[in-house]
Amino acid sequence: MASGRHLFSSEAVGPGHPDKVADQISDAILDAILTEDPMGRVACETLVTTGTVIVAGEITTECYVDIPKIVRETIRDIGYTDPHLGFDWETAGVLVTIDEQSPDIYMGVEETTDHEQGAGDQGLMFGYACNETPECMPMTTMLAREMMVAMEKARVEGTLPFLRPDGKGQVTIEYDGLKPRRIHAVVCSWQHSPDIEIGELRRQVKEKVLLKFLPAELVDENTVFYINPTGRFVRGGPTADTGLTGRKIIVDTYGGRGSHGGGCFSGKDPTKVDRSASLAARWVAKNVVAAGLADEAEVQIAYAIGVAQPVSFLVETNGTGKVNDEKITEIARRHFDLRPSVIIKQLNLRRPIYCDMARYGHFGREGEQFTWENTDKAAILREEAGL
Repeated sequence: MASGRHLFSSEAVGPGHPDKVADQISDAILDAILTEDPMGRVACETLVTTGTVIVAGEITTECYVDIPKIVRETIRDIGYTDPHLGFDWETAGVLVTIDEQSPDIYMGVEETTDHEQGAGDQGLMFGYACNETPECMPMTTMLAREMMVAMEKARVEGTLPFLRPDGKGQVTIEYDGLKPRRIHAVVCSWQHSPDIEIGELRRQVKEKVLLKFLPAELVDENTVFYINPTGRFVRGGPTADTGLTGRKIIVDTYGGRGSHGGGCFSGKDPTKVDRSASLAARWVAKNVVAAGLADEAEVQIAYAIGVAQPVSFLVETNGTGKVNDEKITEIARRHFDLRPSVIIKQLNLRRPIYCDMARYGHFGREGEQFTWENTDKAAILREEAGL
């Protein structure tokens, strides 16, 4: 994070954004399989476009799930129910092309008497936490996400009846070091009926949604609101823009703060460390911050395919640590077992919890399913650091 006065922005998207539609379909399929077969192996990708859904990937399971039915129900639940919009749950064509997981990968991941479960792939994963918000998340990320939640609620409940399912938003905050000082700009672009006049849309969105949830103390006379800045957003969803699984990885994580290893989450069972180790890295980072060891923490974990122990582990605090980073890394490594099988067990990841995660981000969320948000190790970390 930059020092001194500076601007930083994060974005979020609504559930009806095409890429998020694809993420939710992939994770709904994963959830359906884990419900029947918690040991199922899933790597599932989705593409959505005008009137069409394509599901592809590798799945190994002992159960049967009706993938076309799951696809249609997910689209319906998101809100694409009107065939006049060019994409809806009843008329979309669904193409499924699924193979089994490669046996070369399977043998590296499978737990046997001679082989401990290894990572499902090589790669590097990052977790991040900071003390800007009670959730230990960047404020830009949390406000952009809250905007999408509020807009979707206004659509579903009819507060703004002219809204349609697709939307995205962005929040820019002026910081002084790590301290948020004011909201500099808010961008909200949301699909709408052609019957609403743009000036009226902007007025209602600002008054009925944006000013209701934005912290009043951070909004001033110089805060700029860009509401549907092109003036028209009638055509939206997969009809206007092709959606793909895994194309909103920054929205899923920390809004551009910290680093990202590049692997997406959605459609992957927890043997894939892209998913499980990213959750574990957040668990570590949040506990470091909650323990008071640092104002912000970034954790990197790296793996080799088929190998259980990480090949590297690092905690960096970007100069905010109360003790040095080497000591924090040593303490954290001692108290977090980061073998994939242990992560899966400790965080209880073989459950159908993933479609909900795909809607509004994987971190900074409340609920018993978000086990990686627990700060259960903060006390012992603080004690060992001598704070």
